[in-house]
Amino acid sequence: MKSQDTPFEGGPMDGRVLPVLLGMTGHPPKTYRIPVPDPAGGKPTVLVYRRVPRGQSKRLGLAQGWKYEYDPTGKGGGGGPKWPWSKPDPVPDQASAPDTGPLRKPDDTDG
Repeated sequence: MKSQDTPFEGGPMDGRVLPVLLGMTGHPPKTYRIPVPDPAGGKPTVLVYRRVPRGQSKRLGLAQGWKYEYDPTGKGGGGGPKWPWSKPDPVPDQASAPDTGPLRKPDDTDG
């Protein structure tokens, strides 16, 4: 399999260049996940990097190479196709959400 030296920007891997395996199309994967072991022996932390174009050619505007940028949210954007009618992922905000208690159906005796 072919590999390509790909730079990483942002996060703990900033400034490093790693060889990344290329897919069948000759491109590196869209997201690159790096598991970092926990020193205390707990669950490892996963760093997520997303592929972005390194530059564009002047004449055709094609990508001249790829680099990875750090994704602090950790989602990676690899959840499938993004259709125009898809709803965005909900962002839970604990401070503004009222505490409604457990969800239940209203009974006839409630009024």
